[in-house]
Amino acid sequence: MIKKNLAKATTRRVSTLKPSTIKPQTQPQTIKNNVAKASDLPTQTRLVAQVERQNPVADSWPKGLWSQASAQQIPSNRLANAKREVVVDLSDRRTYVYAGDEVIASYPIAVGKKGWETPTGSFQVIHMRHYPIWRHPITGKVFQAGTDSPLGDRWIGFWSDGRNEIGFHGTPDIDLVGTAVSHGCLRMRNSDVRLLYEQVSLGTTVLVRD
Repeated sequence: MIKKNLAKATTRRVSTLKPSTIKPQTQPQTIKNNVAKASDLPTQTRLVAQVERQNPVADSWPKGLWSQASAQQIPSNRLANAKREVVVDLSDRRTYVYAGDEVIASYPIAVGKKGWETPTGSFQVIHMRHYPIWRHPITGKVFQAGTDSPLGDRWIGFWSDGRNEIGFHGTPDIDLVGTAVSHGCLRMRNSDVRLLYEQVSLGTTVLVRD
């Protein structure tokens, strides 16, 4: 988000994110209860390179305003280097991404249904995957990655009991976002989970609260 005010030379905070170009992973991966078996997790997980553009519009400004453009670059650098944290508000059915003490993004989510409640507490991102594969927890049917995949375009795991894993993932059923319908995972629109994937990395704190 970049705000410009030509009438005032007030410093603004700037944060822009550049999508990564990592190729999809094609190795089969089973996730049970929207959840991956720990034994199936790859020994190496690709990290998304996080590239922060500092002031993409500065070069297009008139030369007389370059001083204002340069002034915006200071908070941009500070925000880009700030520690990231994801806060999940289950009652609000939203996920918030923080850079330091500032919210830089917010997304609607679907949460765990009765009997499959999303666990609360402080966790860390432990697994990230492009185009995950899902095994139905009851029927055992395997759903391959694709347009109709129940796990959508991305998987961001943050909780595990040593056997199962819970995390953020996309969904083709966008009408269910905002409801309590999952097996504990946090469902997101595919467009949103792709953005979230770019904003976190392995080790990012995920705080889940009621």
